[in-house]
Amino acid sequence: MKIAQEYADAINDQITLEYTASLVYRQLAVDMEAIDLSGIAKWFLAQAEEEVEHAQKFTQYLLDRDAHPVLKTIELSGSTVDNALDAFKASLAHEEKVSESIRNLYRVADKVGDIDSRPLLHWFLDEQVEEESTVSEIIGRIELLAGDGSGLLEIDKQLGSREEGED
Repeated sequence: MKIAQEYADAINDQITLEYTASLVYRQLAVDMEAIDLSGIAKWFLAQAEEEVEHAQKFTQYLLDRDAHPVLKTIELSGSTVDNALDAFKASLAHEEKVSESIRNLYRVADKVGDIDSRPLLHWFLDEQVEEESTVSEIIGRIELLAGDGSGLLEIDKQLGSREEGED
């Protein structure tokens, strides 16, 4: 089933954004390793892999609809963070950007009358609600610590126990 070009273009933009998110998370993992928070770094690496899976899901969707996925230029800010709170705030800001982009996909799909993509978009909308909630909760927990290093090390330990594919 053919897909409208305008919608395919929007999905291609989303694929690029998902790969960008993966690289953002990889940088955050490096930043956390640099300050010896290897558990948090592991959590960010798992997030990076999840974003690649999301990009692949959109890529396969385009292929299934006889469209040609095309990666666009990925631009990163080159900025780094030096503490866990800033890392998770950066993560939340990026998740919010991804969420808005997915909502925009929904708008474009509606505009071109593509109701077949609704299950895919619903899955991603649900996923983004979960992503934002998880990161917001981590931010709240870190803020509660008010600089307590032992508490941060406990969060580092907890987040480092995350299994791949787990939020």
